[in-house]
Amino acid sequence: MRGAIFAFLGGALITLQGVANARISQDIGTWQTATITQFIGCVIALLILLFVRDGSWESFKRVKPLYLTGGAFGAIIIFSNVTAIQQIGVTLTISILLIAQLSLTFLVESNGWFGTLKQQMGWPQFIGIGMMIAGVVILKF
Repeated sequence: MRGAIFAFLGGALITLQGVANARISQDIGTWQTATITQFIGCVIALLILLFVRDGSWESFKRVKPLYLTGGAFGAIIIFSNVTAIQQIGVTLTISILLIAQLSLTFLVESNGWFGTLKQQMGWPQFIGIGMMIAGVVILKF
């Protein structure tokens, strides 16, 4: 249950962040928005780390360098979301974002990439993605 609550919270905040960033970028520019958003996120994460202390600084040495690229994706994610929201609106942006996330997740889990447990994907999962795509098409019109 706790995982579902965090997933819901994350999804809600992704939407709110996208809307706020789109508004900010109208005033200062998209890459400036990505920069300030990433910086503020880094400061908040560092403060939480300092107060919660749920890990050790030594553990950073065990992280594979390839996985550190995940942080770099943040800037591209912000830029992409801001640009999409400005061009096609919040609803379509988030809908397409979810389809992209699920589709790539299926690839990652079905192939066991990044050390994930391999999952068997069947027709129900593909039908679900197809229904989501149909829903986006309906939203568009």
